[in-house]
Amino acid sequence: MIVPVAAGSNSDSIGRIIAERMREKLGRPIIIENIGGADGSIGAGRAARAKPDGYTIDIGNLGNRVLNGAFYSLNYDPLNDFAPISPLTTQSLFLYAKKTVPARSLTELIAWLRSNPKVSAGTSGVGQRLVIAVFQRETGARLAAAPYRSSAAVFQDLMGGQIDVAFNAPDGLPLVRAGNLKAYAATSNTRMTAAPDIPTFAELGFPTVSWTLWHGLFAPKGTPKDIIGKLNAAAVAALADPAVRSRLADLGGEVFPPEQQTPEALGALVKADAEKWWPIIKESGIKAE
Repeated sequence: MIVPVAAGSNSDSIGRIIAERMREKLGRPIIIENIGGADGSIGAGRAARAKPDGYTIDIGNLGNRVLNGAFYSLNYDPLNDFAPISPLTTQSLFLYAKKTVPARSLTELIAWLRSNPKVSAGTSGVGQRLVIAVFQRETGARLAAAPYRSSAAVFQDLMGGQIDVAFNAPDGLPLVRAGNLKAYAATSNTRMTAAPDIPTFAELGFPTVSWTLWHGLFAPKGTPKDIIGKLNAAAVAALADPAVRSRLADLGGEVFPPEQQTPEALGALVKADAEKWWPIIKESGIKAE
């Protein structure tokens, strides 16, 4: 399984949890290979060019499987060079801040950001930069994006005070509960099960600051349908395991409903998100870093 980001990131954790349980169904080990760089497009490109025999799969998400198509000139087609296997989880992003930020609410944070135009925001993916752009447009705040190779590195520097805020994955919620970070709002449409005490941006009057990150499993285009079926069955079995679901929930991930755990559903999701986000990215003028 190619994981197109650095070890320790959210996608890496999800991939390892799923691979561990799929191994039992498939009767053979799944080796994780982390290939980071270019917001996941290097690893995704490696997966797209792999032999379509079922022995190479990869974990993709909204950022590296859809948005990169609008940010980069790629040597593969993000929409047509992969065979979907199954969607896995959905997640919200949360707006975090270092614990020394004085704001106690989103309203106070926005006021603080407006009065401090040199605030730095850590990012580890194109999706986060897109959310930052929407957030700036809606609030009038100005953030200086600081790119990182993984979400884990963002959290490390956020706790250390090297950066001020970040839109990042639910991995940081334990750090919030431990008092090491602050969290102000979630980008999901409804409050996340993993953080029922954190309001959504929509609740707080910013419905356009909306973002749902999904993860899914893919194989190279041309992988035979019977092999896709076996891989899908292994993924579905993994997602049905209560221990797996619990571990994914700890990461802030909510598993897709069983009726949506199909190759067709994942393919439709990729297409729909490309139609939604590509025009917005091009209109916004955001560039990859």
